[in-house]
Amino acid sequence: MILFGAILVAVGLEIFLVPNQIMDGGIVGISMLLSYLTGFKLGVLLFVLNLPFFFLGYKQIGKTFALSTLFGVIVMSVSTYYLHSVPPLTEDPLLAAVFGGIVIGIGVGLVIRYGGSLDGTEILAILFNKKTSFSVGQIVLFFNLFILGSAGFLFGWERAMYSFIAYFIVFKLLDVVIEGFDETKLVWIMSEEPEKLGSCILSSLGRGVTYLSGEGGYTGEYKKVIFCVVTRLEEAKLKEIVEEIDPQAFLAVGNIHEVRGGHFKKRAVH
Repeated sequence: MILFGAILVAVGLEIFLVPNQIMDGGIVGISMLLSYLTGFKLGVLLFVLNLPFFFLGYKQIGKTFALSTLFGVIVMSVSTYYLHSVPPLTEDPLLAAVFGGIVIGIGVGLVIRYGGSLDGTEILAILFNKKTSFSVGQIVLFFNLFILGSAGFLFGWERAMYSFIAYFIVFKLLDVVIEGFDETKLVWIMSEEPEKLGSCILSSLGRGVTYLSGEGGYTGEYKKVIFCVVTRLEEAKLKEIVEEIDPQAFLAVGNIHEVRGGHFKKRAVH
């Protein structure tokens, strides 16, 4: 997946952004600026400028992350080098910004999700993410507001605005890919008939349930709390089940980004 993600980023750069003078952010953006000013190949600059951050990742995050990052950067740099002579798919700057942003956002998100990085600012963002409540995408966007602004002085402010459009799309897709495409829901149910509800969820949705012990803070009354995980498509059916068996039940639903393990038999929702 890191290989695939790195190739996607190279495609987004050389097939969409670079030919249309649309900037990306971070070390990639700095490499694009230097390539334009000096004539050096973008692939070479991407590799050289990312090397210091490879060592930072090795010391601060770990060996596996650093090696995955090195692999991703090498693939991206080589792919960018060989794609440079390929003609762009579009010369419309808006189309280039939109589709380039989509391709790059998916590629960068895949690389980060599977344990690597393609850009020094992403490594800094991952380190900051461990100590703050901001997401990786939000931190990267903050760094890149300053870098993308420089595109206005070099390519003109119209191209700078297209660059912000491209990076906004990258920013949104980055978190979507990292957090997961599946909209999985975490559900808590407090009911007077927990066993009946749990049995119906098992038989109708094929989802396992866990009974947790709860105690009312005001009444001190003991209650069983049903805990289960369902998909977005199953959420409506679950609410129907709760409404039918116990209309007075307390139901809380939250979003979660990843589920692993567990055993259940998948059934048709309707």
